[in-house]
Amino acid sequence: MLIVTLKTLILDADRCTSCLQCEMACSLEHEGLFAPAFSRIKVFEFEHGKRSVPYTCTQCEEAWCMQVCPTKAITINHALGTKVVDESLCVGCKVCTMACPYGTINYNTVSGKVTKCDLCDGEPKCAEACPTDAITYGVAS
Repeated sequence: MLIVTLKTLILDADRCTSCLQCEMACSLEHEGLFAPAFSRIKVFEFEHGKRSVPYTCTQCEEAWCMQVCPTKAITINHALGTKVVDESLCVGCKVCTMACPYGTINYNTVSGKVTKCDLCDGEPKCAEACPTDAITYGVAS
């Protein structure tokens, strides 16, 4: 039996400086512009900026987003273990955004579709751009 260990984004809030390089890299990769509002990864600041936490889709096993999608626009990329949105099937109903308990699926007001992390097809730009290794891509321990 072949056991495949999938890589994931590893987020270390202790290393995050809130530089937003991850958000910039993500929006550039997916939208073609530097616009953190369209990023699929966000940096949340606590205590008026004293603590910063990067967060994005955890590709959870339950995948409530996928379960509730009425058009089956969210499917699994088995090679990466990601749940991905097929924009040609998404009708922008936002049911998945309500089902996600983590708030990591966003509605894109320009496209009228939902977006979520897809790990940049195995080369996550947020991890590449992070200068402090608060975001890395590897096998979680």
